[in-house]
Amino acid sequence: MPHHDLVIIGTGSGNSLVTPELEGLDIAIIEEGTFGGTCLNVGCIPTKMFVLPADRVLEAEDSARLGVEFTAPDVDWPAIRERVFGRIDPIAAGGEDYRRGQDFVTVYAAHARFVGERRLALAGGEEVSADRVVVAAGSRAIGLPVDGLREPDPARGLHTSDTIMRLPELPPRLLVLGGGFVGCEFAHVFSGLGVDVTQVQRSAVLLAKEETEVAKRYTALAGQRYDLRLATRVVAAHRTDAGTWQVHVEGPEGPGVVEAEVVLMAVGRRPNGDRLDVAAGGIATDENGLVVVDGQQRTSAQGVWALGDVSSHWQLKHVANHEARVVAHNLAVAFGRTDADPVESDHRFVPHAVFGHPQVASFGPTRAQLDASGTAYVSKTQKFGDVAYGWALEDTSGFLTVHASPVTRRVLAAHCIGPHASTVIQPLIQAASFGQDAHAVARGQYWIHPALSEVVENALLGLEFP
Repeated sequence: MPHHDLVIIGTGSGNSLVTPELEGLDIAIIEEGTFGGTCLNVGCIPTKMFVLPADRVLEAEDSARLGVEFTAPDVDWPAIRERVFGRIDPIAAGGEDYRRGQDFVTVYAAHARFVGERRLALAGGEEVSADRVVVAAGSRAIGLPVDGLREPDPARGLHTSDTIMRLPELPPRLLVLGGGFVGCEFAHVFSGLGVDVTQVQRSAVLLAKEETEVAKRYTALAGQRYDLRLATRVVAAHRTDAGTWQVHVEGPEGPGVVEAEVVLMAVGRRPNGDRLDVAAGGIATDENGLVVVDGQQRTSAQGVWALGDVSSHWQLKHVANHEARVVAHNLAVAFGRTDADPVESDHRFVPHAVFGHPQVASFGPTRAQLDASGTAYVSKTQKFGDVAYGWALEDTSGFLTVHASPVTRRVLAAHCIGPHASTVIQPLIQAASFGQDAHAVARGQYWIHPALSEVVENALLGLEFP
């Protein structure tokens, strides 16, 4: 049985653990899928590359009110798809070739499961062990607990985010099940490219975890673009002899049927700890199946760390990257490659963004969460259209809400919807992370005029502290 100094399970953020400090150790990397993980191959990067052409279509449609008109777009889906994966697929292959070329790294292309303390069985019968193990195996898209929709079946037009981007051609109709960020981004992409989209959401708004006013605004705008079924649940589904899907739903107007050639199930993801049988390795999981870790990303098993979607409820690449840096440092400490002390992950101000149309970005608690916790706060909502560049854009829907402590005058949270929201919010993440006084941030630096960042300046200045 091969024994290694370190075994890493997963090549998303796990691949970045092989730092210069660890060179020369006997390191094994186990990957059963495509090298590079979810973000590179089926997540953040390709989805945003698909968002770009959809954005361009909507911008062209909107340009008439600015005095510029374009003809109807001619969408070449195969060219769009090949532009995306013609760039991404070589990166995945190159990453694997690079690791295989390192003489101190062994790559196992196999599924693994724990069979003991830091001991793993690989598909095919081989077993490996290690002094230390990092579990970075990610998560997987799931189906609905409804007959016909329990498991994806791409060959029959039943997709998750893992396969929908590889469609050979655009379908006439697409049914999106789910109103979270994955469902909203793909509804935006396909409706923007001319597909007849229906989106079914069981709650009364899309993006229900966002600040209430942000969720309401996004929902209203989405409902102007495509068929949106809110407060609606799926009760049954079947594929017809004609090759379409008929999905039976129940909503405010009673029972109904939605028919489409392709169905996208965007209803959540499940951490992959169960597929690794982590319990057999002495690794505890919580009620949601997440591997339990402490501040240093250590699991309940001696010598085993975990990071990313397999242990994090955020399921965000930038969180996984942050945790990977923490684990890499702590591995260097464990292997005696540095005299520094172990460090802990900082999850105080974790931001996220939804690349729909318009964009949504947020970090920190919502108003409802602050109220429920009894936290004192002051707020300011700044409309995009009330600053110079937002006025030039003639934006009527974007806004930024900032919550701050009346005691410390520090930013607690920010929630944004509008053009470039994912970029606009970044100065507020910095202010919160470094504990800066909100008014000092606004007045202690120049803000480019007339830039959209003045939304942040004005929001901070509008906070009324006692």
